[in-house]
Parts: sequence; C-alpha cells; structure tokens
Amino acid sequence: MARILVLYYSSYGHVSTMAEAVAAGIRDAGHEADIRRVAETAPEDVVKNFGFQHDESHDLIEGPDVLGEYDGLVLGAPTRFGRLPSQMAAFLDTCGGVWASGALIGKPGAVFTSSNSQHGGQETTLFSMITNLMHFGMSIIGLDYGFEGQNGIDEVKGGAPYGATTIAGPDGSRQPSQVEIDGAKYLGRRVANTAAKMAG
Repeated sequence: MARILVLYYSSYGHVSTMAEAVAAGIRDAGHEADIRRVAETAPEDVVKNFGFQHDESHDLIEGPDVLGEYDGLVLGAPTRFGRLPSQMAAFLDTCGGVWASGALIGKPGAVFTSSNSQHGGQETTLFSMITNLMHFGMSIIGLDYGFEGQNGIDEVKGGAPYGATTIAGPDGSRQPSQVEIDGAKYLGRRVANTAAKMAG
C-alpha cells in the first residue's frame, strides 16, 4: 500500500475541494492519503478584507521534513497571475533540507490548481509547481488523456495534461464540477498506483 501526501493551499475552498477529490481517488485505489494545508502568510487584514476561507478540518503540514515520509506527493494551489501563490512558495522555500537529502528522488509527484477563468493561467501555474517537484527529483504524473472527461467543448471544464484543474468563475461562485472532481480522482489514482509499482 502506497502512502501519498496531498498538500495544498486554498483561499476560497475550491482547491480544498479538489484536494479531497485527489485523496478520494488515492483511497479508491486502495492506498493511503493524508491531506495537509500550508500556513496562511497573507497579512491578517488581507485575509479578512478578501474573505479567505480555510478548511480547518485539514491540519497544517507539520514541516518540510515529513514530505520524505511519503511514497508520493500531490501539490495543489490556486493561480496567482499565472504562477503558484506566495503561501505555497513560502512553504516550498523551506524545503532545502528535503532537496539536499534526496528524500523525494524517483517518487511520483503531481499538481492541481484553480483559476477564475478558463484562460486564467492554469497551465503556467501547474508548471510553476511542477518545477519544484522536478528539483526534488520526482517523477511527474500528469492528467493524461486516459481521463477522457477533459476532452470536448460541451461544457466549461478544467483539466490539462499537466494536472487537474477547476474554474471558480469571476466571483468564485462556481464550484468544481463532476468532471473536474473525476479528473482529480483520476490523478490521485494514477499517483498512488504508480507509487505502489515503484515501491514494488
């Protein structure tokens, strides 16, 4: 059984919901998933004025060293001007020891994100997180086209070959669709099954 960490930052709950879906996919495949979130680093007045909502049911990550205890890692964060947000970057900036130890080399890693529009920088945000995973020496798992739900133009939908995504809408009222949830679950299954094969 593989043990996978789903680590995320979410301002308004969309990425938190996707983290739950990724973890559900891992568990559906018969593996273990832990969900953790990174700490909020925005000033308190910004958090209050913009109405950030944190899912307190998910514990904060204990620290960077725990990453090496897992067989795989899935990172999730919303896009901020086409890149990962400062909250996730601040945590990753503490992971020099993880990098130096080689604790994640060869393990599977994947990413997911959200944005308020269909062309809001999702793919560049995914790559900004993938870059960190590659520096850790991880083997990248994308949302391959085995997940056929990301194809077609019959509805607004997230999803990219580089990771699972959702679209929140300009006012944040759109929640992840069933297709987007299914894509996140598919990604979780792929990471967990790959981790199990690599460990075997």
